[in-house]
Amino acid sequence: MTTRQEGTDALAQEFVQFAVEAGVLRFGEFKTKAGRLSPYFFNAGGFDDGAKLGRVAQFYARRLVASGLAFDMLFGPAYKGITLAAAVAIELARLGRNVPFAYNRKEAKDHGEGGTLVGAPVRGRVVIVDDVVSAGTSVRESIALINAAGATPAGVAIALDRQEKGAEGGVDQPISAVQYITSVLGLKVCAIASLVDLLHYLRVSGDGSLAPYRQAVQAYRDRYGV
Repeated sequence: MTTRQEGTDALAQEFVQFAVEAGVLRFGEFKTKAGRLSPYFFNAGGFDDGAKLGRVAQFYARRLVASGLAFDMLFGPAYKGITLAAAVAIELARLGRNVPFAYNRKEAKDHGEGGTLVGAPVRGRVVIVDDVVSAGTSVRESIALINAAGATPAGVAIALDRQEKGAEGGVDQPISAVQYITSVLGLKVCAIASLVDLLHYLRVSGDGSLAPYRQAVQAYRDRYGV
């Protein structure tokens, strides 16, 4: 993972503010895949127009470039990762780093080009681009596809690291999905922002409407955080 100091990173704070203003990061009470009641919800599907998609691509590209991660192409797992990988490839090209990208279908196509992979040939060092990782399932599936193509998974780029314990069968795990990816799968995770960054934003934001949520988000981190 990156070694930046969470909570004080300017890019992360800028991103959290953008996500809140875009309505992608919302507060209230939301049920997670693990069955937990979370006081916040991040929905990358909310990057639903050209301006918002272009802006989030800038954040991904800036974080990737700053991370120093070596890669040759991008891979977007279906479905949200498809749009994100394409947008990030466009932004990287604008910055002078033109790299190919590919993505997968959920179901194999038996006509035309066939198969499950679409886009550029999957080769070299591949960065997986996704929104968040909650269980690591999509990352494991992406790794299998990348390895099967003869390429090498190089890392994972995500928008938000929730920094919370994983859960399997309703049982809390000692590590998060991101920690699983780094320690077990051996891949570097490049996150634009984390839950710590979100908490810092809630503490320093001048938006009074967000003040009531700070305690709830902190309590959630105290209970489920890693």
